[in-house]
Amino acid sequence: MILPNQPNDWISRWQRVARRIRVPLGFATAALYIYELWQRPTNPVSVVWSLALVLPGLWLRGYAAGYVKKNQELTTTGPYAHVRNPLYLGSILIAAGFAVALESWAVGVALAVMFVAIYVPVIASEERFLRTTFAGFEDYCRRVPRLIPRLTAARNPGEDRQGRFFLPLYLKHREYNSLLGAVLLYLALLFLWPVLNLLLHRGL
Repeated sequence: MILPNQPNDWISRWQRVARRIRVPLGFATAALYIYELWQRPTNPVSVVWSLALVLPGLWLRGYAAGYVKKNQELTTTGPYAHVRNPLYLGSILIAAGFAVALESWAVGVALAVMFVAIYVPVIASEERFLRTTFAGFEDYCRRVPRLIPRLTAARNPGEDRQGRFFLPLYLKHREYNSLLGAVLLYLALLFLWPVLNLLLHRGL
């Protein structure tokens, strides 16, 4: 019989599979993204609508990065008082935004598959670590949802501190890379299709 905390449980097996497929799946999704972008010009209206998802996603990731102290303490303040995984929720919003900008169901499905294949075992593994490391994690889980935020901030019993955003933590976690990546993707959306078509016409 395999116990839940043994290394051969479903979480560990799924993680091993995820590590093997993460890079190939990422390249395949990127190739699909470029192919979809090459197929037709970007709709500026869709790009504008995508900002309604991408900007909150970037803000949420950056905000959460300034609170979390990985492996040091159970973070329950700031965005973590509303949702247990604000970083992953931010990533979902960003990915969904770029699927909207590209007007591509194929890219949206590919990104959803990537999330299930990669992030689900990661979240499960992280929760197992937090559960065995911090005594208050179970109570925290009862008060704060995993991915769908609650509207009001949850408070720990007897907790009077609200916590605050620390810029050094944001910089330590290099969360600015998410902003740079989003800028590069928007530049690709706006300029890659015209450049590719210009090169193709010149080649003809």
